[in-house]
Amino acid sequence: MDYGLWTIDYGLMIKNRTLICSFVAISSGIFGGYISGQITLMMHSQKCQNQPWALNQLCNTWVAPGAIWQGSTTGLWMGTILGAFVAGLATRQNSQ
Repeated sequence: MDYGLWTIDYGLMIKNRTLICSFVAISSGIFGGYISGQITLMMHSQKCQNQPWALNQLCNTWVAPGAIWQGSTTGLWMGTILGAFVAGLATRQNSQ
């Protein structure tokens, strides 16, 4: 299709569908893992706020690895699945 300056070659897009879907799924999985790890870390760190300074630091150090692991694995799975789904919808052939 021709959209002025932009030309979309659907034949090339369909040939590279596996590559496009894999790239989008992996990149969205990594992004989702990072964001979800940060959010989970912030949520778990709130448990340590009512402690004195030294205990707060110790509590945050104790909580951080588990929170990041839990959040990043959840985000990685969700980001990968949703990214593959969206990329599959974006590269599908139009039924005409």
